[in-house]
Amino acid sequence: MSVDIVMGFDFGTKHIGVAIGQKLTCTVQPLIVLQSQFGVPNWKHIKDIYNTWKPMTLVVGLPLKIDGSEQPITILAKIFATQLKEQFPVTVEMHDERFSTSEARLNYFEFYHDNLCVKTNIKINAIAAGVILKSWLNKF
Repeated sequence: MSVDIVMGFDFGTKHIGVAIGQKLTCTVQPLIVLQSQFGVPNWKHIKDIYNTWKPMTLVVGLPLKIDGSEQPITILAKIFATQLKEQFPVTVEMHDERFSTSEARLNYFEFYHDNLCVKTNIKINAIAAGVILKSWLNKF
């Protein structure tokens, strides 16, 4: 049985969170936060991560306002998703990310921060990418 690896992105103009997951177990793991310059990522880093994990699907968070309307960052996230489609021969999907950063902060403080025996340097953006990816996986 093959395992469908999926990769999630929490796009931002300064940071891009990356998480990895799989459809079979519906589990996710925050990976890393990449730096970006005005929304332009270091494509070599993204290619290296892609080549390491070889995901079948890429999921990019769609940053919408609470009422569901678009905002300036929405357009930049869509451009990022289009660039991913051009770079990699896999399916790229966008997924509503409303409240993902809030949930990521809650997850961080409940688990990573409050659990004194866990030492980690995982950043909020990577956790948010995991929240986005987990929400996308829950559709199946």
